[in-house]
Amino acid sequence: MYWVFDFWSPMLCTGGALRAWRPLAEGASAGGAAGSDASGPRAPSRVVVRGAPGGAEKQMEALPDAAVLATRLKNTLIQYHSLEDEKWRVAKKTKDVTIWRKPSEEFNGYLFKAQGVIDDVVNSVIDHIRPGPCRLDWDSLMTSLDILEHFEENCCVMRYTTAGQLWNIISPREFVDFSYTVGYKEGLLSCGISLDWSEKRSEFVRGYNHPCGWFCVPLKDSPSQSLLTGYIQTDLRGMIPQSAVDTAMVTGPSWKNLFTVLSHLMD
Repeated sequence: MYWVFDFWSPMLCTGGALRAWRPLAEGASAGGAAGSDASGPRAPSRVVVRGAPGGAEKQMEALPDAAVLATRLKNTLIQYHSLEDEKWRVAKKTKDVTIWRKPSEEFNGYLFKAQGVIDDVVNSVIDHIRPGPCRLDWDSLMTSLDILEHFEENCCVMRYTTAGQLWNIISPREFVDFSYTVGYKEGLLSCGISLDWSEKRSEFVRGYNHPCGWFCVPLKDSPSQSLLTGYIQTDLRGMIPQSAVDTAMVTGPSWKNLFTVLSHLMD
């Protein structure tokens, strides 16, 4: 998609996992024209953990109750996952992934659904989707990922940036998302939603992810393989036509990258 999970998407952030991460140098930053849709050069990708043991960089902004938000988010994704097939229209189909879409009930855009099979177990697949260093292995549009805060119940607040798209018609974006991972049937659900975060950086346009997430469950007849199903609805904001956004969501490289690159990484 013009890939913005996390998807992202996108999301298990326990304190132990954060302590194990080794943040990269903070000197790099993603470039771009301030407040416009003309992109500069793409910056090196990086993962930074903020608020980890050793002292937070800034006071955390007031957040809604994490448990309430996580429960509401999970229930919304399960509702999407339960929609009948006739509610969806196929937008694109390849040998690796099928993409459907339907009008979103959250904003004047589409709710996208993607599904494919990965040759690995659930936990390994989710490791490459939730916030963390593995996310940058396949997501070619993501240029940085900062963990701003983490909580006890498998959730965190993350800020990430994305590169420009469509010959720089879509400039670099920034997202601040609440992310949550929870068990679902025999697998996992990793989901997220954007927060109204007051701190903004002028070189990025602030985008907004409406409820989104990824269900990953083992195949019934082949438990060493996983069925991955994602739901994405992103408001890129800025001064770009909705038709350009729809094109980017369907044809963007990260749909293909997620399923093909993950399959290669798991070999």
